[in-house]
Amino acid sequence: MRILQSLSTLLLVASTAYAASSWEFDDATVSIKSRKGAGLTEKFTQKATLSKALPLDTTDTIKVVLKTKEDRKPKKPHQAFVIIKEEDTGLEAPFAFAVKESGKAVVEIPRKELPVQHLLSKKPLHASIVIGSFGSSEGLVRPVFDIDLVDNPAATPPQYEKPIRYGKLPEIHHIFKAPDRVPPKIVSIFFTLAVLAPIPALFIGWIVLGANLTHLKTAFAAAPLSHAIFFGSIVAMEASFFMYHRSWNLFQLLPVAGVIGVITFLSGTKALGEVQSRRLAGER
Repeated sequence: MRILQSLSTLLLVASTAYAASSWEFDDATVSIKSRKGAGLTEKFTQKATLSKALPLDTTDTIKVVLKTKEDRKPKKPHQAFVIIKEEDTGLEAPFAFAVKESGKAVVEIPRKELPVQHLLSKKPLHASIVIGSFGSSEGLVRPVFDIDLVDNPAATPPQYEKPIRYGKLPEIHHIFKAPDRVPPKIVSIFFTLAVLAPIPALFIGWIVLGANLTHLKTAFAAAPLSHAIFFGSIVAMEASFFMYHRSWNLFQLLPVAGVIGVITFLSGTKALGEVQSRRLAGER
């Protein structure tokens, strides 16, 4: 019984130790290599971030040196990165460490290699260390320091063009040509009078020349339907043009005008044929 209890205790301790193994780092430093003068070097740990943001000029380079460990033993991981994140967009830029078998890792990040979105940021950038590998050891993700970009007023700021994203676009509202407006009344009145003027002129001409209205009875007696339809089709054609002027469009006018035109042609052939027969008979 005691043997079973001891065995279970040993298994529990072993499983706890097995699950507690994880990746970590120590002896970490971050340096700012500057062409303008003395640089800056700061030590940091995985327990807390640096209290002050590191200034990074346009020609500066960040250098991070540390030693990776698995379960407190120096070891080379499968992956080790410095990830620099821009706060507003959430964009992350990874920079891989060059790691030796002893666990010593080094990475240099020139400012010019940062993405354009990072360079245009007005807020400090956040740097984190990411270490992970195969096996059961828990990976490490730790924020370690911030970067404050120092811009040169004389330098040309980087240009950024938003990439094309395939997705839902805003709704397009088509703006068609405005409908035709009715011309001024004075113009309409002028052309209306110009169209109607020949009608009284026609009656005056009949009176002066001596129109023979007695033939109306003869004409309607010989071909009543043809004369009535012919005269009605002429009136209908004028009415269709009036509707086109008022509200119809061309696609409404053309079918109506086509039908009226055929009726005018067929009825006019018989009506005018009747008039011709009376003219040939010498009736005036």
